[in-house]
Amino acid sequence: MSVTWAALPFLTLGYATPFTFAAAALWRRSAHLAVASLAYVGIFVLLLTLLPDIDKEQGGTSSAVGVLTFLLSIVGCGHAFLIRRKVFDPDGLSGVDNEAAIERVRRQRTLRGRARELAARDPGLARELGIGRPDLPRQYNDGGLIDVNHAPAEVLTMLPGVTPELAIKIERVRNETGGFMSAEELAALAGLPPTLTTELGEYAVFIR
Repeated sequence: MSVTWAALPFLTLGYATPFTFAAAALWRRSAHLAVASLAYVGIFVLLLTLLPDIDKEQGGTSSAVGVLTFLLSIVGCGHAFLIRRKVFDPDGLSGVDNEAAIERVRRQRTLRGRARELAARDPGLARELGIGRPDLPRQYNDGGLIDVNHAPAEVLTMLPGVTPELAIKIERVRNETGGFMSAEELAALAGLPPTLTTELGEYAVFIR
């Protein structure tokens, strides 16, 4: 729709230019568009005034009509294309692909679920693949899991709500207890806020 709006000055040989900008000015309540529409209205009125004399063999009149038509159609079209995003997308949201973002999140969830199942079925293979260890070279995509039982403190801070202080505490308790079995056990033994349990369960994996 924005392209059609911007192309109207050219498609109508400039006759729609004043109305194109006037409509945009009313829609967006923009002073810049209001001034532009008044300027194009002035050019349009002058063009209409000169048109009746164009057939009276007055070269100056023909040239003036040509210049005015050029301003309304070509310049007006260029001006419209220049500002069309500000008219139709003032908040810059047209480039946002929400469906693609949703699909990425769903895919990451699926990858985490598969990686977690593999880790439960074959912990040794999971460790070899580097599941939950973004600090290690690896090729397996685990969807963003963090292995709480093996990852260093700086990696643990990648978990939701885990500060550097909490990460150090988790690492210390892990060394004392030999590791954790679940997000609930982690929260209980490390004294983490209960509100973190659900989010930790989404991104944490506990490979023994």
